[in-house]
Amino acid sequence: MKLKNTLGAVIGSFVAASSMGVMAQGQGAVEVEGFVNEYFTDSTRNFAHDEGSQYGGSIGYFLTKDVELALAYGEYHSLNGDKASGNKDIKGSMTDLKALYHFGEPGPGLRPYVSGGFAHQSISNVDSGGRNHSTFATAGAGAKYYFTEMLYARAGVDALYNIDQGDTEWQAGVGVGLNFGGSKPVVAAAVVEPEPAPVVEEPAEIVRVELDVKFDFDKTQVKEESYGDIKNLADFMNQYPQTSTTVEGHTDSVGTDAYNQTLSEKRADAVRDVLVNQYGVGGERVNSVGYGESQPVADNASAEGRAINRRVEAAVEAEAQ
Repeated sequence: MKLKNTLGAVIGSFVAASSMGVMAQGQGAVEVEGFVNEYFTDSTRNFAHDEGSQYGGSIGYFLTKDVELALAYGEYHSLNGDKASGNKDIKGSMTDLKALYHFGEPGPGLRPYVSGGFAHQSISNVDSGGRNHSTFATAGAGAKYYFTEMLYARAGVDALYNIDQGDTEWQAGVGVGLNFGGSKPVVAAAVVEPEPAPVVEEPAEIVRVELDVKFDFDKTQVKEESYGDIKNLADFMNQYPQTSTTVEGHTDSVGTDAYNQTLSEKRADAVRDVLVNQYGVGGERVNSVGYGESQPVADNASAEGRAINRRVEAAVEAEAQ
């Protein structure tokens, strides 16, 4: 029988769908459904206006997450003719194509819908073994309840306007179906702000000025030729006011240790005096100290070595601006 074949196809679709690993509502989804409708005929037609039952199945495809195009086929039972010729067991079928618009978002829960489309009805055993064909415009409303992403139940009612005869008939029905194969909603990836690049401090550039003032034997007077070097140091310290320095005096090895200690201190004080009083460096920024003959930089055994050791040294460092 056609009915058995139809129900078998629907059940087979359910079983096949349940074995699939990926099920999802949304655009591209397919729905298969088995349904039963209670059909209410128009009293002016060739069979009773009492209701009859229709059993069938449908398959639908979601063009978008909300719009479905569905094709259904159903067979009638318990439709009886009441013409003068007597009651007849009327058999028939209906094929319909409709579009459904679903409200709400895909996923488990309730999704009401409205529908509209066209249907073709074929009825046998009307009159003397003849067959009646009718074309309908359909409009309906209902709701589907999705127990999971896959399984749902449906209830709805449809109005069927007979374009050929100009009358309206009704059907109300329930169904159970499966939804599978659609695309999952795309969840926008969270925007992760990149970690700010660590600030790499460039190593500070260090600038340095050194002073080396030479003295004649047993003298503490600053030579005229050394003033330029002392001024360079003073200018540097005035450019970098956070700097300070210590002026260090030295002697050669001629003479006693005590005498040379005093001589080295006087030489250091002489250079400090030029820095502070002549070139304007703050006195609190310049210290002076004498080391006597204890820190030679050349060999005191020669006159040339002793001339190198009779000196005042200073150095200043600062970060370049």
